[in-house]
Amino acid sequence: MAGNIAKRANGKWRARYRDEAGKEHSRHFDRKIDAQQWLDQVTSTVITGTYADPKAGRITFAAFFGEWSARQVWAPGTVLATSLAARSVPFAERPMKQVRRSDVETWVKQMNAAGLAPGTIKTRYVNVRSVFRAAVKDRVIGSDPTEGVRLPRGRRADMAMSIPVPEEVGQLMAVADARFKPFIALCAFAGLRLGEAAGVQLDDVDFLRRSLKVSRQVQRVNGGAIDVRPPKYGSERVVYLADSLINVLAEHVTAHSTGGKDRWLFAGDGNDPPHQNTVSYWWRKTLRDANLSGIKLHDLRHFYASGLIAAGCDVVTVQRSLGHAKATTTLNTYAHLWPTAEDRTRKAAESIMSASLGEPAASLAKLVARPAE
Repeated sequence: MAGNIAKRANGKWRARYRDEAGKEHSRHFDRKIDAQQWLDQVTSTVITGTYADPKAGRITFAAFFGEWSARQVWAPGTVLATSLAARSVPFAERPMKQVRRSDVETWVKQMNAAGLAPGTIKTRYVNVRSVFRAAVKDRVIGSDPTEGVRLPRGRRADMAMSIPVPEEVGQLMAVADARFKPFIALCAFAGLRLGEAAGVQLDDVDFLRRSLKVSRQVQRVNGGAIDVRPPKYGSERVVYLADSLINVLAEHVTAHSTGGKDRWLFAGDGNDPPHQNTVSYWWRKTLRDANLSGIKLHDLRHFYASGLIAAGCDVVTVQRSLGHAKATTTLNTYAHLWPTAEDRTRKAAESIMSASLGEPAASLAKLVARPAE
């Protein structure tokens, strides 16, 4: 960056420089020392990589978001979520360079006061933060005002997660409508999400190899219309099915012919897969018939994950079965379900005693129950 300071005929000091694009910027000062300090500050931002065009920062948050979002390759759900977050900020019409960290903190506090869940607040914050990060990369602003903003704490995973017990899942399977029973089974015994189960076609099921290819999902867009698209990033996978689940699916195909390998396993209106509203209706009816409440269809996915973990499956196995993009996602969600070091130590000690004494558990029970002499 080339810069210089010169005294004007009117006695003012003009400091000017050219940016990387060759564009000239200048300011006038009464004192030479002030002109030098300004030029030094600009030079510092160039060296540290935080330089931004002073005029570029005049664009409002809403205007920059409109230009930036139009260039992004997003799924419809991402478009809706990010647009909602951008519309919710109170600084939408303010120039980007004038938005301060305190403005972002005030926005977060307002959402919290309005009763939004911590997870919802975090999602909106992350989406808005992506806008400011893009502005920094485009040299529209020199720093990100969302950096370091504290968010409301969410509930611990082990407290927030609801996992049905096997008896409840069995009860749901017992009373479910014949056409909905295999849908529940795919969620509870294969860990599919609602949209993934709705998007299964007959050809996705390999009855010989007892596996299922998850390659699409059904979503609602534009006020409720059905949209079939690939599953969430990293969620395409092959799920290995239990023999009992294969039997449930085979009985379903036999009883309710799907009309071809490329047809939906579960029928909706016309040639469409089932709509999310239809699935929700089936689920509510099944809960009522089972005399159960407070269980979400997505809780069946947690039920499946907890079963894999209880059976001794490692993190990577569970990650691949659930279609998580990263193992850290699996750990952040289900870490509390894995046995602790204390649990493993007790189990190992129990096996040692079993091999040595035969029936240590019974002997210990007798010892504990023996009255003190």
